[in-house]
Amino acid sequence: MNDQETPPSSTPTSDDASVVYGNDNTSTAVDEYRAAYTGVAVCDLSGRTQLEVTGADRVTFLHNFCTNDIRRLQPGEGCEAFVTNIKGRILGHVAIFAGETAHWIDSSPDTANALLAHLDRYIITEDVTLRDASDWGTLAMIGPKAAKTLTRLLGIVLPVDPWTHLALRGEGLLSAAAVRRVPMTRPDCYTLVARKDALGDIWTNLFAAGAVFCGSHAWDALRIESQYPRYGVDLSDALIAQEAGRTKQAISFTKGCYLGQEPIARLDALGHTNKELRGLSWDVSVAPFAGAEILESNGDGVVGTMTSAAAIPGEARGVGLGILKRDYLEPGTSVRIVSSEGPVTARVAPQFV
Repeated sequence: MNDQETPPSSTPTSDDASVVYGNDNTSTAVDEYRAAYTGVAVCDLSGRTQLEVTGADRVTFLHNFCTNDIRRLQPGEGCEAFVTNIKGRILGHVAIFAGETAHWIDSSPDTANALLAHLDRYIITEDVTLRDASDWGTLAMIGPKAAKTLTRLLGIVLPVDPWTHLALRGEGLLSAAAVRRVPMTRPDCYTLVARKDALGDIWTNLFAAGAVFCGSHAWDALRIESQYPRYGVDLSDALIAQEAGRTKQAISFTKGCYLGQEPIARLDALGHTNKELRGLSWDVSVAPFAGAEILESNGDGVVGTMTSAAAIPGEARGVGLGILKRDYLEPGTSVRIVSSEGPVTARVAPQFV
């Protein structure tokens, strides 16, 4: 493993998609994006937060601090959830994976310290131990050939349903690893999570099997196009859980009490939010900056704010995520976005569930 290697110049690194295990230095962002839809693209997501939760009380404890129903999860299953404060505001957007002896929390980069501090303050007499597993890294395999490539490499039957996962029981470098089926992109997406000292060899083997390196430009386009938010960019504690626009995926209204449940239930009873995160698309190859104002289609009234955007590599179109006022959430609604190249006419995208 060579920590000094750099990615292709067409795909600068970001906190989401970094390159620490090497690359073939030949792919472009166009190659990478197309591979995700026609073959298999591999992206290093080792900047993502991985937390290990152990102890006899871990299920009940996590259930009490997440918006989804953790108690229903059997080993090998998982779910998407929010960690909220007492006001129902989002402190973290997480995936939780249930195992035989531990539960794992996967979250956006740079969220480990805040999540650990929040959860740790509520451990009093419970048998729960939280560990920042920063010694573990993540490789994402994206595309219609991802499953076949992983099956051939690992010799296993892959998990199929969203958020299901499989702990590997191999030898050597793969003696401690897991494969997860994660709906972070619209093309099929799996992550291989393992100790970082194992990922260099895995990375090499994936390329030998025909995978294409995927850098941050292509990754951002895939993530944003698939409307998968990043905490600290698209989501923050300024939003109540439902305002993330992922209520069906991440919130249970039948699980009972948890921290933040009352304001979330009140908002559900109200029947609507005042604003929500939504996907946007447009037909020019520009990427408006984060924080750009979203305007009415035929006026100067501000109706929202961009949170992230990407130009689709090799195509005359772009995609974004933004917080929009209630009257502008309907798919197909026309808006204008302020950009360095002038106003961009965009439309609200249908939600993916």
